[in-house]
Amino acid sequence: MPQPSAVRIYEFKDALLRSPLVRLTILTFLAVLTLGYHLGVDDAEIYVPAIKRVADPSLYPFGDEFFMTHAHLSLFSNLVGDSALLTRIPINLAIFAWYVVGIFLLLFACWKLLCACFFSEEARWSGVVLVTCLLSVPVAGTALAIMDPYMTARSLSTPTTLLAIACYVSKRPRMAIVWLLLTALIHPQMAVYGAVFLACMEIARRLPVRVEPVPVFGVMLAGIPFLFDFQPAQGAAREALLSRTYFFVSNWAWYEWLGIIAPLALLWWFASLRPNGTTPAFRSLARTLVPFGLLFALAGIVLTIPARLENYTRLQPMRAFHLLYVVFFVLLGGLLGEYLLRKNVWRWCALFLPLACGMWLVQYTEFPSSAHIEWPGAAYHENWTCAFLWVRDHTPKDAVFALDPNYMGRHGEDEHGFRAIAERSALADNLKDSGAVSLFPQLANHWKQQVDAQAGWEHFQRRDFDLLAKHYPVTWILTEGPGPAGMDCPYTNSELAVCRMTP
Repeated sequence: MPQPSAVRIYEFKDALLRSPLVRLTILTFLAVLTLGYHLGVDDAEIYVPAIKRVADPSLYPFGDEFFMTHAHLSLFSNLVGDSALLTRIPINLAIFAWYVVGIFLLLFACWKLLCACFFSEEARWSGVVLVTCLLSVPVAGTALAIMDPYMTARSLSTPTTLLAIACYVSKRPRMAIVWLLLTALIHPQMAVYGAVFLACMEIARRLPVRVEPVPVFGVMLAGIPFLFDFQPAQGAAREALLSRTYFFVSNWAWYEWLGIIAPLALLWWFASLRPNGTTPAFRSLARTLVPFGLLFALAGIVLTIPARLENYTRLQPMRAFHLLYVVFFVLLGGLLGEYLLRKNVWRWCALFLPLACGMWLVQYTEFPSSAHIEWPGAAYHENWTCAFLWVRDHTPKDAVFALDPNYMGRHGEDEHGFRAIAERSALADNLKDSGAVSLFPQLANHWKQQVDAQAGWEHFQRRDFDLLAKHYPVTWILTEGPGPAGMDCPYTNSELAVCRMTP
């Protein structure tokens, strides 16, 4: 006979493993292992410097307009940066911690939404696990993934938007408004999509079942705000705008159109069914997502065709599909658990293990020169990141750097941002700073002048660097090793050299 104490321990362990919070925590760490983590890559080159500027205002005395223009529109950078100050932990560790928290909140939000849509545990957990496996799935027409392998405002705005939807379908409208307001403080643009979706759900709820909501939602196109001139963008602003090819539906490949049409067709099918084990919220969500997606797809098409509306592509209406994709996979995963997986462990493994491995492989090939998880404080071995870290540790905080304006596209660089990792000011680059210009054209001339001043970087000699320093407060350069003749280069590796500008 088992001892009573042993029985109690067994019951405690069983209850612990059945706890949703414990399961979500386990899935969070599995998601990190699958998705990976990279500091300051891609869009994080905009967000991370703003966070570090909050934690240390002495950083970035030059060129901060290319990331602070974004940061001033929300409290995201203050939230993460101030948390590092209050807890007195290293800023890179704080950023990673918030990244993990963001994944946990996303899975928690999916769980709450699934609880509102499905009765069975199998359906609920199947939906959560499916989202866990598919975090790196790209969203058609947006250049976004469901969850980025780096920290951005979307890491927090996505779960708060889902929590707003979960509260709404659970008949808690006041809490839905609270979560939506929190989203607006973190990422105003993504909050707009959440607000429109909830408005669509409210309209659909008030419509008779026999009335198709698509024509009703179509009139919402008239609500596109008249924020910009009805003239095509000009000069450097137009160059930056056209560099974001995904803004324009005419540039999409066939698979991007498939990525728009297929989810909408499946959601329309979901809305026509009454699946067993689902609540009315399931059909309500599916029924609303179809006109919601059509509304923004139509807006994307309308804003692309006439040249006079070219400026309006900056509104990026197709980003609404980021929210649509997440909710779609939540509903799809719930149906898979309800009808296919049920309690069969082998079916769960046969479906989710290949998916997780495939997504891990996608991320591994996306950053071939970097560690899959760049742990805070861990050593780097790539030439570019090693050089960035040397700059951070051995140059003054008021240093201003010049480097190849196309450095983020160089082989082996893996899109790591100089400002985010080196924590130093730099002249404008041609790849990421152009994204800021595409949204804020008032930066266009400033950006273009700096990029043009660095044109032909691969052929620069000492006299070219001296001329650059006459026009801009450049005190250091990062260039190909071993560095220009006659310059003091205290750091070199097999590819790069960090050199001091001296009279």
